[in-house]
Amino acid sequence: MIEVKYKDEHLIQRDSPLYLKLLDAHKRLIKKDPTIWGVDATAEASVRMDWVDLPHQSRTLLAALDALSAKNRHLTNIILCGMGGSSLGPEVIAKTFGKKISILDSTDPEFMAHFLPQDLTHTLVVVSSKSGSSIETVSQKALFEKFFREAGLDTTEHIIIVTDPGSPLDISSRASGFTVINANPHVGGRFSVLGDFGLVPSALIGIDVSVILDSAIEAKDSLLINPHPALVAAYAIISGTDQYFSISDNHSSMPGLSDWIEQLIAESTGKGGMGRLPIVVNDLEDLIPDEALSISFGGHSDLVVMGDLGEQFFFWEWVTALLGAGLSVNPFSQPNVDESKLASTSLLTQWGKLMPQIPVAGIDQSIAFYKEANDATELLSTFIKQICEDGYLAITAYLDRHVDQDLIGLRNILASKSKKAVTFGWGPRFLHSTGQLHKGGQPNGSFLQITADAKTDFVIPEKDFTFKSLCLAQAIGDQNALINRGFPTLRLHLLDRKLGIAQLLEIAKKL
Repeated sequence: MIEVKYKDEHLIQRDSPLYLKLLDAHKRLIKKDPTIWGVDATAEASVRMDWVDLPHQSRTLLAALDALSAKNRHLTNIILCGMGGSSLGPEVIAKTFGKKISILDSTDPEFMAHFLPQDLTHTLVVVSSKSGSSIETVSQKALFEKFFREAGLDTTEHIIIVTDPGSPLDISSRASGFTVINANPHVGGRFSVLGDFGLVPSALIGIDVSVILDSAIEAKDSLLINPHPALVAAYAIISGTDQYFSISDNHSSMPGLSDWIEQLIAESTGKGGMGRLPIVVNDLEDLIPDEALSISFGGHSDLVVMGDLGEQFFFWEWVTALLGAGLSVNPFSQPNVDESKLASTSLLTQWGKLMPQIPVAGIDQSIAFYKEANDATELLSTFIKQICEDGYLAITAYLDRHVDQDLIGLRNILASKSKKAVTFGWGPRFLHSTGQLHKGGQPNGSFLQITADAKTDFVIPEKDFTFKSLCLAQAIGDQNALINRGFPTLRLHLLDRKLGIAQLLEIAKKL
């Protein structure tokens, strides 16, 4: 059963307007009332409420999941191509249960190279996209089809599709003879972990997903009897901080849960000029602003939420729906996500088959930059100083999150130097997470973007561009979308990844 400890719970007035508003939303949520979030949200909410029933509803999938797993048991190398909710949920499930799955959620060719074994005989690729049109996932599917054909393998025996019924991916995949699993279209992507998007890849790597569903059912039943834990969590996130909260997997047996919650809350609340921005930290002692709320799943923090994985999944979905009510935002919309997509597509169209040489303003050892300055130190120092008083810095790195992990240390260094809230996200996957809040939340962000040269590249079949071009277009496209909104941005480009990361960390330490 979920247990919640909040350091200021004694200050919560159960007859306060906020608590009563959250309690009213809870009661209406039980009935799947789509009017909870206001008139403007009602139409969308009315077709996004089935997540409430997924813990019970998904038990009907168990027999089919067992059959699917049995049919593909000889395929032991499972690769999941997906973004946002389609990949973050399965990743934390796999890590929690100690199972191996390769999560391909990037367009960086250096990162992608890890997922392309020479012998594809025992490989099964799960292509997972709710919309069926995510450029990352569609491009990865086309690449794997090419590799399987070149290896003399039947693509339909090595690729499984998970998507909404009637999506472009659904229609094209069925026409080509692929196994297609249709998810419930009345569940939004970031609320889908207890449905097909979370359960199909989990079952394929040998996890008994009924255990997850059983604990999610227990969490739901418990909240129906006693909603106070969820109300406390929502109350704390709304009133215990103006914008930021840190969240850590430390003292938890569920690695990656913080990343899943980050995308759930950031994308659900970051719109209309408000929201709550999670700061995922490695350790509870990592630097965060004094006014930020701290959340963990054990140990000592302002808000501690204890429970197993299935309970955490359902609990945080419920809390997120309550946050939408408390902040008066529609938790199911993502009105600003397309800005970066359109900007990236525009660049790819302009570039055509050959990615242009983008002129640099200067090169400092292994770092190239695009604004006039004497060196990278001057540029970064000036940029950090201009972060607004109540603002935050988002570091977005379009690199290899397997090999380039040292770069994460930049978050703590710049948090110490700037005394500001600093978040770190791997590109392009953050575009399906905090990217919505960056543009739709409080307009006080500054954005440090890290890109890098790639020694390898892959042509995307039937496209005029490669993955290297796509990755850079996504980075520059997002930067252009931020600039169009008037936000400060700085892009630093690493000419050599290892040397550039080391140089950048040293520069930051000396600021």
